[in-house]
Amino acid sequence: MASVVRMPSVLAGATEAAIASWLVAPGDSVAVGQPLAEIETEKALVEYAAEEAGIVGRLVLAAGDTGEIGDPIAVLVGAGETDADIDAALSGQAPAAEAPEAAPASAPAASASFAAPAVSAPAPDAAPAAAATPAASIAAPPPSPTWSMAHRPPKSVVDGPSTTNGHQPAAAGARSRVFASPLVRKIAGERGIDLAAIAGTGPNGRIVRRDLEQFLATEPAAPVPAPQGAEAAGEIPGGVPQDSRQESAPRPPLPPASTAGDRIVPHTPMRRAIARRLTESKATIPHFYMTTECVVDELLELRARVNETVPVKISVNDFVIMAVAAAFRDVPEANVTWSDEGLVEHGSVDISIAVATEGGLVTPVLRGVGSKRLSDIARESQDLARRARDRRLRQDELEGGTFSVSNLGMYGTLGFSAIINPPQAGILAVGAAKQQPVVADGTVTVATIMRCTLSVDHRAIDGALAARWLAAFTTRLEHPLGTIV
Repeated sequence: MASVVRMPSVLAGATEAAIASWLVAPGDSVAVGQPLAEIETEKALVEYAAEEAGIVGRLVLAAGDTGEIGDPIAVLVGAGETDADIDAALSGQAPAAEAPEAAPASAPAASASFAAPAVSAPAPDAAPAAAATPAASIAAPPPSPTWSMAHRPPKSVVDGPSTTNGHQPAAAGARSRVFASPLVRKIAGERGIDLAAIAGTGPNGRIVRRDLEQFLATEPAAPVPAPQGAEAAGEIPGGVPQDSRQESAPRPPLPPASTAGDRIVPHTPMRRAIARRLTESKATIPHFYMTTECVVDELLELRARVNETVPVKISVNDFVIMAVAAAFRDVPEANVTWSDEGLVEHGSVDISIAVATEGGLVTPVLRGVGSKRLSDIARESQDLARRARDRRLRQDELEGGTFSVSNLGMYGTLGFSAIINPPQAGILAVGAAKQQPVVADGTVTVATIMRCTLSVDHRAIDGALAARWLAAFTTRLEHPLGTIV
């Protein structure tokens, strides 16, 4: 029997995901555990393996399409099964919202209560029967909000002009039906776009994200109608100037002015995730900041000597990560995070390293840093960064860090303040190492200075504790030889 493969829940809390690429094609035989597709989550690509054996009968979502968790993405069939069996499997398990437009004659009477016609008053001799039958009352009760989508009327019943009992003709209902992915419907709803004007290129004419992007890139901006009559003169009926009107609600913000070269680039799932998490961080975590300036001449000299002998090249950021772990060994009470039940004291140092990718910032986790050698830190960091840019990280590699390091020194940035990655309690922002004049023992000399700014969750860590940790980090970074031996 044909079986439907559904969009898996590959990211905790996610409501939708996208097909990045298919690893099988219609007609291929698949075994249990064989990868079927690469599923794009908010921050990574995850291979989804078959949970049962069969033959790929149909790919419901094309590569690049987005679907809600639980939506059909493919159908597996057995030997001898045809398209009719595939259609039967999809229709038998599809959401009620995708049911055929024409309701069967035996549909429950409750589904028509949205547009119930007025019932004429019964004759006096029929009054007892009417009283004994609540369903025949003149005022039909409003539908319960707990009804399923199967009881929701077609759009033509509610919005369109009626011909018979408030229903559109069958032809009009068929023309108004548009197939589109959930992401496309969401973007179109936000921007007031009529999906009926877009030609879909997905399966069965389904409108997918690339169709919407092409439409937005070619559609000219709608002209704003000029005010006429009294409104153009700044008045409303009654001779009251518009400026003197009392408004009961604030006006919505005006959209930004657009020019001929402007276009809308829909948000990627990763960009939405970044926006959501950073907004949550700034809204819920009371940040405070501390800055230190580290003299790193000794570190740079040691790095040059080490790189002459080791096969894996050591970066300045690798020394920073090792100094962070050593500072937590020196001040273990700072290795905590906030929770509503109490402070969570961590038994290991798991550092999230910020990696810039084409789609946005990702933070893979380097685990157990306190027990690793410098060469191991360098090797694992390079591997995580490479796979992050290729979108090949596993989901478990993006979760569970206890502290973050963000380094923009390679871009020449002297210093910055980073936003904490929740639920962590701190993040260290590392700037560029620059030579500058410094005063030492009353003498002006030249030294290489690297500015580092610590962002701290004040709920979990007080200022004095954060200052102790930052002092320990500065000492470890300025004297790296004692850290790596």
